[in-house]
Amino acid sequence: MTVVDNGFDDAAIGVWAEPEVVTVTRESIAAYAAATNDPIEAHLRGDVAPPVFGIVPAFDAMMSPAVDVVPIEIFGRIVHGEQDFHFHRPIVPGDVLTTRARVIGYDTVDSGTRLSIQIETRDAQDDLVNEQYLIGFFRGVDAGRNVGERVPGHRLDTTTTSREPVAVVEAHVDDDQTFRYAPASGDPMPIHLDEEVAKDAGLPGIIAHGLCTMAFTSWAVLTEVAASDVHRLRRFAVRFSTMVLPGDDLTTRIWRSGSADGATEYGFQTTRGSDVVITDGLAVVAD
Repeated sequence: MTVVDNGFDDAAIGVWAEPEVVTVTRESIAAYAAATNDPIEAHLRGDVAPPVFGIVPAFDAMMSPAVDVVPIEIFGRIVHGEQDFHFHRPIVPGDVLTTRARVIGYDTVDSGTRLSIQIETRDAQDDLVNEQYLIGFFRGVDAGRNVGERVPGHRLDTTTTSREPVAVVEAHVDDDQTFRYAPASGDPMPIHLDEEVAKDAGLPGIIAHGLCTMAFTSWAVLTEVAASDVHRLRRFAVRFSTMVLPGDDLTTRIWRSGSADGATEYGFQTTRGSDVVITDGLAVVAD
């Protein structure tokens, strides 16, 4: 640990931040699909949103509650640690979505502090569309204590990965991927767009958005084990383990890991050569 910080505000744990309202258009869905190299026609037409598009209406809302808990001076150390979607139905054009978020807890591990955030998105009838859980990881920060709850687990065990996968999907990250993904997702962070800023942050150069890589894995799973039907996807979760760079070639391996309640569970992992870039992948697909 390089920073010990006890300035976390526990009073803000569990408090929902002000909601954000977004109207979804066919054009915004199609743009997101194109920006993530999604091959599924219904997504590219904008008929129904890809699963990771769920982050778009949530983007402005998701970090707002973190500001009330975490000292502002350590925000530059944050990276996206995990993302976990629980789907009630897909997003479609014309949806008017209200999203709110809250910090549910934080805990410290050897290399930093994990901030656990819960997000919920509802439609105009106040019905849940999806729930999300994410970890914001503060590198090298010791919060000094553990408070509140953790996000749900989705560990991929070695018993599963020791078997032959049911599918292997190759994908290429284009040289201009981050410049296409940024406007489509609403994520303008300069480490994805400015070489000098990225290097000043200690990175090798521009890095791909983690959620763009997650979107690649989502269409890999949908096309291989869900007949390209996003309506069948109940849950989709990953842990980000290593950065992805423009120009990288990625391989996603998918294993069947179990079944319950009329659905099949799949574990998956994405690599760049010998480096694992996404691990602990979980997809729950309705039969």
